[in-house]
Amino acid sequence: MAYAHTVGGTRHVFGDLRTLLARATPFRSGDALAGVAAASAAERVASQRALADLPLARFLDEAVIPYEDDDVTRLILDRHDRAAFAPVRALTVGGFRDWLLSEAADSAALAALAPGLTPEMAAGVSKIMRIADLVAVAAKCRVLTRFRSSIGLAGTLSVRLQPNHPTDDLQGVAASVLDGLMLGAGDAVIGVNPASDNVESTIRLLRMLDAIRARYDIPTQTCVLAHVTTSLRAIEAGAPVDLVFQSIGGTEALNRSFGVSLGLLAEARAAALALGRGTIGDNVMYFETGQGAALSAGAHHGCDQQTLEARAYAVARAFSPLLVNSVVGFIGPEYLYDGKQIIRAGLEDHFCAKLLGLPMGVDVCYTNHAEADQDDMDTLLTLLGVAGVTYVMGVPGADDVMLSYQSTSFHDALAVRAALGKRPAPEFAAWLDRMGISEQGAELIPEKLAPALIGLA
Repeated sequence: MAYAHTVGGTRHVFGDLRTLLARATPFRSGDALAGVAAASAAERVASQRALADLPLARFLDEAVIPYEDDDVTRLILDRHDRAAFAPVRALTVGGFRDWLLSEAADSAALAALAPGLTPEMAAGVSKIMRIADLVAVAAKCRVLTRFRSSIGLAGTLSVRLQPNHPTDDLQGVAASVLDGLMLGAGDAVIGVNPASDNVESTIRLLRMLDAIRARYDIPTQTCVLAHVTTSLRAIEAGAPVDLVFQSIGGTEALNRSFGVSLGLLAEARAAALALGRGTIGDNVMYFETGQGAALSAGAHHGCDQQTLEARAYAVARAFSPLLVNSVVGFIGPEYLYDGKQIIRAGLEDHFCAKLLGLPMGVDVCYTNHAEADQDDMDTLLTLLGVAGVTYVMGVPGADDVMLSYQSTSFHDALAVRAALGKRPAPEFAAWLDRMGISEQGAELIPEKLAPALIGLA
């Protein structure tokens, strides 16, 4: 079905829903690289107006990737909750935006609606929203998950403590863990990206992190962000696996390029659940996503990168994760060229995921060859804090020495907590008090903590 709108006396025609969504996307370098971006500002305005007039229910009748060609499309449509969708079924995309910004769309209404929304609906409405709209609506979304700490409660901002090391040196990792704990980070997860994805190194890191957690009775969870198959082998070997991690995407072909399938993710979740390691909940999965991944893998099917990013959230939603985050600027300027594009993408990702019912965090980050700097990251971090982001990254000095990119530091997270009156997860906040650590950083560092913690490595 074709869609059309006239702007300035010129009639613009869009051959299908996939094209309409792509042309309506605020400009970014990845869509231009893929050849799907609007050719002019006038065409973008025309597509956004046509999109605003589109009945929301149309997304259930026309898939951007054919049902028979893609298991993510099948997942989206087969699991759609028509009863939950009923309250907004009669709206257009523009009308849906107005409803989202109204008082009727409170936290309870948004939570009830989430199973009735498809990712394409969320992506579509985001394309006609300003940054202030994305922030205002996301701030009303509440998504609570639990394992050993409660993630996503109102008034909280959690932090993933990311103690990466270029050689997976245990003492180096432990030193960064100590740094983060002393600065109030780690209530989301203590999560290491391993320099080498092999079973032996993964198990060694898992055992060390779990020893730290158990020694000090820290109410958090640990994770080594190895490939899901590596985590499964670690579980089989008896390793202390709290969360199973995997990068995922919005098309079957992209997930295949990651070496995963929906069936494999289900197997991994079942294995982690069988361990029964959670104390207050059983959300055992951790997923990462990022705009541009599908294009990078040649798996985008002619879709724009933001719509495909939203489709990745349908995959995540199917497995009840504890944590999801977009590594928004990590893939590089080929996909998000500068600070302006990264800021917009980060807020879109957070909005769409929260609207779909996910515990969404954002790795506020950029690579050194992007036209961005730490001021851009400060802007995005603050906006996400106002928008109620579930968690952000805590990296020593904001400079990841293993992955070679720029993120946010432990101090950055503390600054946003202080400015916005946010607290850590309640269980972790209570632990900080017991340990004599202020929520704004170390005041009374236990004398034996540092040497004992490093000794566990």
